[in-house]
Amino acid sequence: MSTNTRVVHATPDQVWDVLADGWLYPLWVVGASRMREVDDHWPAQGARLHHSVGSWPLLLDDETVAEECDPGRMLRLTAKAWPGGQAAVTLTLEPQGADTLVTIEEDASHGPGRLVPPPARHALIGWRNVETLRRLAYLAERRSAPPA
Repeated sequence: MSTNTRVVHATPDQVWDVLADGWLYPLWVVGASRMREVDDHWPAQGARLHHSVGSWPLLLDDETVAEECDPGRMLRLTAKAWPGGQAAVTLTLEPQGADTLVTIEEDASHGPGRLVPPPARHALIGWRNVETLRRLAYLAERRSAPPA
């Protein structure tokens, strides 16, 4: 399991607002390139984000499923990107004063990604998730900034 953390200068509710807006998914998830549809009850358990991964002209349509949701605290996902496989992803939000400690845990759960030896797989996922958390922070912090 690859684990990354980042302190986001926004409250857990402000970070959650970004996670709960499925249309923002490709803005913070590295590799997701566009949204095609968001279930009305996202991010409730069983809700789906219908997205594409890759870059034109090599776009693959797939989905991410909310497996468990504790609003403002935790979101557990199954992120699919077939034929590459799928990943189990958990995001947790912990208040740190006026800020939020965001943790993302991820590992390949099915498909060819499981064939990559764990040390190499976790290093690659971790590197990707540094940028994922950076993007999530930018979105949440921008939303929490006072108007200019």
